[in-house]
Amino acid sequence: MGVERIIGHIEGVPVGTVFHRRLDVQRAQLHQTNQRGISWLVDTDGSKVGDAIVLHGGYVDDEDDWELIKYTGASEGKDKDPTGRLLRSQSWSYRDNAALLLSYERKHPIRVIRGYEGDPRYSPSNSYRYDGLYEITDVRTTPSKQPAPDGAQIDICQFDLRRLPDQEQVQTSVERRVMGVLDELDNEHLHEEKFPRSRSMRVRRLIRDTAAVQRIKQLYGGQCQLCGLRLLGPDGVPHCEGAHIRPLGRPHHGPDVEPNILCLCPNCHVRVDIGAVVMGDDGTVIVRAELSGVSLLPQLVMEDGHRIHPDYLEYHRRYWEGKGTGQAR
Repeated sequence: MGVERIIGHIEGVPVGTVFHRRLDVQRAQLHQTNQRGISWLVDTDGSKVGDAIVLHGGYVDDEDDWELIKYTGASEGKDKDPTGRLLRSQSWSYRDNAALLLSYERKHPIRVIRGYEGDPRYSPSNSYRYDGLYEITDVRTTPSKQPAPDGAQIDICQFDLRRLPDQEQVQTSVERRVMGVLDELDNEHLHEEKFPRSRSMRVRRLIRDTAAVQRIKQLYGGQCQLCGLRLLGPDGVPHCEGAHIRPLGRPHHGPDVEPNILCLCPNCHVRVDIGAVVMGDDGTVIVRAELSGVSLLPQLVMEDGHRIHPDYLEYHRRYWEGKGTGQAR
């Protein structure tokens, strides 16, 4: 007898967990099937309600901005051509759409899984990743950007989703209480926000180093992508840090995903944090302030399976424009 599926987080499956196959996602009880986009289960009153969605390069009307998602509903197989293009309008009476609509009405949270064919700013390179809980904030019937093959208008069922706050993405009561205190500190000291690290963010890392950061650190074996240093302790264990190019939290709202993370030594992490070093879209290292006694690489070290998205590099550069030119190398 299988494990009973539930709404919300699945015990033992932290946010950020990566799965190599859709079947592994299903076996972890995150999603009902290993093929469909919308997952549903039976609620306490016997009604079918949506509990999870997969973002994996679905319809042209899907939009993923990490915190906010526009998600297109589902259609029966006979309503699509072999490429997945819609042949006729979607219906709210179709089981998957009706289930997700009922979750909107009942305010049930939705688990979001991103696949490798989704938006490259947020998607894993060759796997699926559980990215936490979202709430459905609005639903609508709207014309699709792509008409039917004969030119007729296609109406789609569209859902707006918003990511729940950080304290809702952790799965123990102790973590939630601590995250709540840290958010209060952030609110009190928002005018003192420095790019990109704050006291509360450092404490967050002590509480819960994210799965994405751990994967990047392991991929590089502790080697700094900026200077090439591999810092070892007496026990032979490498010491490195995961640096978010576009920082987490306010006011930057960067995502905690691999395309936004660098593996750096502590010194290079600070150099990036204070804008002494920025990077071109192609990974070229640009020194903005004199670094006495330091030799950086001309190009970021890049391992197979790690793709840094240029949007985050551009955000970092633009933030530091006009904040002092320093001395370029």
